[in-house]
Amino acid sequence: MTLWRPTGPEELDLVRGSGWREWPPRLPDQPIFYPVLNEDYAVRIARDWNLPRSGAGYVTRFGVDADFAARYPVRQAGGRTILELWVPAEELAAFNAHLVGPIRLVVSFLPGHPGGVRHGGGATA
Repeated sequence: MTLWRPTGPEELDLVRGSGWREWPPRLPDQPIFYPVLNEDYAVRIARDWNLPRSGAGYVTRFGVDADFAARYPVRQAGGRTILELWVPAEELAAFNAHLVGPIRLVVSFLPGHPGGVRHGGGATA
């Protein structure tokens, strides 16, 4: 199953530090880890929320074992295509253990680049 995760610079640094292999633990005020089910929704969050709030926004793509992911509910957070997979924070380590391949950076939103910078097949460097 392919998922996307909009993220800010701090979370991306932690993912990079893991060798692009895992998502960092949630903060105390973050009870849910919620990757999204389509790139368009991830782009909107990274561009419209992360960039103004954190100075940069990023979209990542990653695979997870579909049978394992099926245990988590998909929540509609707005329109028909605004879909999130809700993983309880305390289960994130198990979720990370079922990632398939590396987490890949696919789009960066940086000051002066409102259209975003697309990274070929998904950078992991």
